[in-house]
Amino acid sequence: HNHFLKVKLLMRDLFQLWSSVLTNKQIHKIIECALRQPIQKANIFSTESPMEVIRSSSIRWLSDEWIKKMLWEYVKKANINAFNVDVKNQVEIQFTEYTAEQSDHYDWHHDVHWNGQTDFDRKISITLQLSDPKEYDGGDFEFDEINTNADFKTKGTLLIFPSYLRHRVLPVTSGVRRSLVAWFWGPKWK
Repeated sequence: HNHFLKVKLLMRDLFQLWSSVLTNKQIHKIIECALRQPIQKANIFSTESPMEVIRSSSIRWLSDEWIKKMLWEYVKKANINAFNVDVKNQVEIQFTEYTAEQSDHYDWHHDVHWNGQTDFDRKISITLQLSDPKEYDGGDFEFDEINTNADFKTKGTLLIFPSYLRHRVLPVTSGVRRSLVAWFWGPKWK
């Protein structure tokens, strides 16, 4: 019995997925909250390449307590089920819009700001799908080193993964893709 526990702890999943877990009402409320916030052009930590080559989208920052609380419940479940990392209930939440006009996308990246000047690192990343897949073309979310046919596109689907995993969003070729992304923090990776 003790041996089983050890084996289970060694087998860590690379992501956790809850399909269609949010209702249309919750999604509508998130979008309403987001649209009250000022719109900004997305940026990145630092790079040799021009910013637009790597990331093109518009963002709005959110700090609504009910959203934080809801996301934290899923992060706790994902962390117990799969990741077992030292994560705290500290979060940044961003509403992101990818439009076809700009061929919006986010090329390969990870969410950890390795040279950040704080005592904390992003530990767990979240992507919450707010658009119906019929509302846009392209815009697929992909992991770099994980081959999966998991459905990340269904409206209301919540994807949670360790922030160090490389991922991207392919260019949106028609319509608009809306998502909520969030990063929960913990003590520096070591």
